[in-house]
Amino acid sequence: MYQDKELQEYRDLLQPPTEFEQGFDWKTIIGAIFIGFLMMPGSMYLQLVIGQGIGPAARWVTIILFAEVAKRSYTELKQQEVFLLFYMAGAALASPFSGLLWNQYLVQSDAAKMLGLTEFIPTWIAPQPGSEALTGRTFFHQDWLIPILLLVGAQIVQRIDHFGLGYALYRLTSDVEKLPFPMAPVGALGTMALAESTEDRKSGWKWRTFSIGGVIGLAFGFFYILLPALSGLLFEEPIRLIPIPWIELTRHTEAVLPAVATGLQFDLTLVFVGMVLPFWAVIGGLVGLLVTIAANPILFDIGILHRWKPGMETVETVFANNFDFYMSFGIGLGLAIAIIGIWQVIRSFRSQSGDLDFSKLFNPPAGRGDINFWLSIGIYVFSTVTYTLICRWLVPSFPWIFFLLYGFVYTPIASYISARMEGIVGQFVSLPFVREASFIAGAKYFGYSGIEIWYAPIPLHNYGEATVQFREIELTGTNLRGIIKAEFVVFPIVIIASLLFSQFLWRLAPIPSASYPYAQKIWHLQALNSLLLQSSTLEGNSLFYQALSLSYVGSGIGLGLIMYAFLSVFGLPVMLIYGVVRGLGQSTPHGIILEVIGALLGRYFFLKKYGKQWRHYAPVLLAGFSCGMGLTGMLAMGCTLILKSLSQLAY
Repeated sequence: MYQDKELQEYRDLLQPPTEFEQGFDWKTIIGAIFIGFLMMPGSMYLQLVIGQGIGPAARWVTIILFAEVAKRSYTELKQQEVFLLFYMAGAALASPFSGLLWNQYLVQSDAAKMLGLTEFIPTWIAPQPGSEALTGRTFFHQDWLIPILLLVGAQIVQRIDHFGLGYALYRLTSDVEKLPFPMAPVGALGTMALAESTEDRKSGWKWRTFSIGGVIGLAFGFFYILLPALSGLLFEEPIRLIPIPWIELTRHTEAVLPAVATGLQFDLTLVFVGMVLPFWAVIGGLVGLLVTIAANPILFDIGILHRWKPGMETVETVFANNFDFYMSFGIGLGLAIAIIGIWQVIRSFRSQSGDLDFSKLFNPPAGRGDINFWLSIGIYVFSTVTYTLICRWLVPSFPWIFFLLYGFVYTPIASYISARMEGIVGQFVSLPFVREASFIAGAKYFGYSGIEIWYAPIPLHNYGEATVQFREIELTGTNLRGIIKAEFVVFPIVIIASLLFSQFLWRLAPIPSASYPYAQKIWHLQALNSLLLQSSTLEGNSLFYQALSLSYVGSGIGLGLIMYAFLSVFGLPVMLIYGVVRGLGQSTPHGIILEVIGALLGRYFFLKKYGKQWRHYAPVLLAGFSCGMGLTGMLAMGCTLILKSLSQLAY
């Protein structure tokens, strides 16, 4: 199979070590508590305000803090301790109870009322409107008992399931097939930058690069996050020098570009992301965007995009276009990518099938801390059966055979294809709308009617992405037993802190509201899109059927396959097609411009100046920038939560 030079550069960034250590000790336990109870509220708050949390920043801040404490204690953090802190921080910031904030909005939303779905949303997801739990904005009410217990149970199974099929596929694709996983080094390099000793920092580049990114992040974060937050506390209207989430231009361009959502997002993070992403993937996104900008006015003129009306802004334009064309077209593009992925897997597997040594499944490298291969398969079977029983209990009217097909047929096949694609080209692949299509089939051919199935924890998963995480663990020299111990420690912290801070944020102000601008701007669109799909399993003329067009699905499949054939014939980079599909997906296009600027700077300035070493610099620079942004976000969150809490006191 054709492999381009850019992917080869990513493959060569890191080589697996020969020695492994657990890295689990009292430092990591304290670090998990620190993140769960000090960083999590800031991440949740920023997610509601600007649409992105401080996950990366919280990780870096924790590592830096503990590194400095260790230095003053005349010791240093090992590379494995740094990665374990990083891993636990990610798990601690998962904030599962923030999903309940979305559920309480959904059941009360204008979208649910408009589509007539409010009464169909199950009470094991959220109480119905009128409940004291909703009017009083509290999770500590008996109406929330079943949703909370169900969420906790699902989280327990999910954490166990993490070491099931995903781990088994990692052993197969990494140990047996020896796939390179080109994007895994990008994730590992950032943590390794902070594992440098004091002597290394004097002569090394990682800490210096991280610090440069941190200073840039602090400066930008002051204007983007801190200034609006602090001014909003002092004045009636916050001072926003940089618009959040974007500058809305759709109404200004509608005369020239009808049915095109236009705007510009000024989040500098996108520039750094563009530097890290494969260049041709970013350029493909630009190509897809330009095609969309050119095609939408034509589609409007010939009557395909007929729901768009002058005066609509980005959210309304995107929803109307999705309804008329892009939902069906996007399904077709996704199917084309899945077909391409399956074809690539078959070709590459045939070329190396004679060289595979399956005995390595049962004889892993010494010191890596691997669990038994059959144990991971047993975990997968246990979790799948558990999910099936829960779904059977929650949605007894849905045909149970679907649950078995999800867990034991689709999941292993799709996960293996995706794992190989991650290992070969660093791209996650999944078949689009499999879940949705099966629900519709259950309603159409098996007599199911309702929307409960859309909220049930069905055993339909794609574990391909998990293989990259295990590869990162290997590249940093971290023993897997340390990761398992970390899971036991971090789970109760996640559950307790997430519930407490979800309650706290909800009591400060309704969600969404003017206090949480991103949620106020975007959640309505997300609710419309999700509820439109859910209406397809109800009796009657569903809006989903009105939006679904098989001819548009077929055009998406055809265009995707033609593009791939064109790229293959002319030997163009394989990443280009994934970028084009992303640009054609009719998501909000406002951030692609900054990603392209970052990609151009990286390729034509920094890569020429620093050579191949720039591939090492870019992810560390992004990590430092995320840290700086997160620090300003933490300061803004702290001031906001403290002052708003004081304003609610009786005195």
